[in-house]
Amino acid sequence: MSKNNLTGMLPNKFATNITIFDLHKNQFYGEIPSGIGSLPNLQTLILSENRLSGWIPDTVFSLKSLTVLNLSYNQISGEIPANIGKLSTIQSLSFAGNKISGLIPDSLLGLKSLITLDLSKNIITGSIPAVIGKMQALTSLDLSMNSLSGNIPSEIGNLKLVFLNLSNNMLSGPIPMPLDQRMFSNSFLSNPSLCTTNNFVNASSCSNNSSGNHRILLAIIISIVISLLIIMSCGVYIRKRIYKRNKNDHTTWNFMPLQQVSFTETMILRELTEENIIGGGGTGKVYKVSIHNNEQEKGKEYVAVKMIYSAESLGSQHEKEFESEVKILGSIRHRNIVKLLCYISSVDTKLLVYEYMVNGSLHWWLHGGTEVNGTIKSGIIDWPMRLHIAIDVAKGLSYMHHECKPTIIHRDVKSSNILLDSDFQARVADFGLARSLIRAGEAETASGVAGTFGYFAPEYARTRKVNEKVDVYSFGVVLLELTTGRRPTEGDEHGNLADWAWYHLQESSDFNGAIDENLRLKPEHLRQIVTVFKLAVMCTSPLPSSRPSMKEVLQLLLDCEQLLVDF
Repeated sequence: MSKNNLTGMLPNKFATNITIFDLHKNQFYGEIPSGIGSLPNLQTLILSENRLSGWIPDTVFSLKSLTVLNLSYNQISGEIPANIGKLSTIQSLSFAGNKISGLIPDSLLGLKSLITLDLSKNIITGSIPAVIGKMQALTSLDLSMNSLSGNIPSEIGNLKLVFLNLSNNMLSGPIPMPLDQRMFSNSFLSNPSLCTTNNFVNASSCSNNSSGNHRILLAIIISIVISLLIIMSCGVYIRKRIYKRNKNDHTTWNFMPLQQVSFTETMILRELTEENIIGGGGTGKVYKVSIHNNEQEKGKEYVAVKMIYSAESLGSQHEKEFESEVKILGSIRHRNIVKLLCYISSVDTKLLVYEYMVNGSLHWWLHGGTEVNGTIKSGIIDWPMRLHIAIDVAKGLSYMHHECKPTIIHRDVKSSNILLDSDFQARVADFGLARSLIRAGEAETASGVAGTFGYFAPEYARTRKVNEKVDVYSFGVVLLELTTGRRPTEGDEHGNLADWAWYHLQESSDFNGAIDENLRLKPEHLRQIVTVFKLAVMCTSPLPSSRPSMKEVLQLLLDCEQLLVDF
């Protein structure tokens, strides 16, 4: 019942078997009813983007199964109560964009399973409690746009964060060393009294804050000289120790789960063998890995592991792609976006571990592709299945464009990045080129053209401007693949598939020749196929302003699916 412009006050009685309660983007007002806290099976509570006020009733904090609580962008006021720590099963908690005041309570330490915490855009005061650094499951922390003061606790550096935003506060002192790195370069903006020792981070230099203090400078110089003398006097011994330490570093792995997992890094590493390779590219290889504790369990469950080679040998671009994938997939959850389960890293190698999609990519099923075991898949999915896949992908992209804050642009939507599970439910995958927009709908300039020929929009190639319409164009090409069976570069004399489709729409009244021959066997589907073909042409319009939004595309596909049901 979300996004239906419903209004009024929420009722106080509900069916006790509810597990998901989602009424976001409506016009509800008043306080949150205490009756919600009497739902024993409630796992997800989303009331964001309404006009709710007051505070959360105490009964909510006794829910034993709650994993998602999102009350963002309402008019909720008051302080965060100490009993919030009772939500022991909560994984995602967002109070962003309200009028919450007071301190952040130490009782947050009780949220042992919390992965994402967003308290941004409130009027919270005081310091950041050091106990946040002990919340070992936390990977995404947003405390931006509050009135927090004092130093950043060094304990936060112990977290395995993939997203951090402490901007627009009144924090002071040096940024703790583990946070003083490139991936957090814009995490500390508009904190004038913060300083950094690393020029990767957008903050004033700590050396400038202490300029003029000659005694400290002299002490540093003396310390350096003494250290150099010690190193020189023990040269041979130190070199041997450093060699041994570096050698060991290459076998030391950092394991960071982003979901609840039942495997260890040892289970993953021992399966990275040549016979388990199922794909690869310029950045590395992809493995199909069986996760098991003994030989009896072997083969029951699999994960996909993408290995990214040393950034030192291949350049910083692959490092950026790794950071982008971890940051975005570590902070979003959607049934049609592939799950990043964890990442494992060493000095020169990074591993991304995903849920394994047993039916491979859409590209294999449409255009044929030889797998490691030699079997070939091609042309065996019918029209209802293709339409279902298109709707799944549209749901994932619509979520990224219209539900995520900030908006996420994929930039590499293509059939090989659409993966299919055992039920042929589709997942959007490979977020290495994805980026977030500060303002939805406004184009930003990319440092270079990224993506795959045949899929990226013409204005992107010319101007490097990226917004949501770039993904809409690429998805339109995927729709053309689904309806015509052609590859994106198969445009005959017209150049690419999008131009070829425009020609057929403008110059030919007979669509039968444009439709995939595997779909012509069932003429009862022709009406739906032609409808999706025309939608694909709309999506690949040369003018970005003429393309529909992903929300509109999704609705048109759902309408088309209903035509299929009603036929």
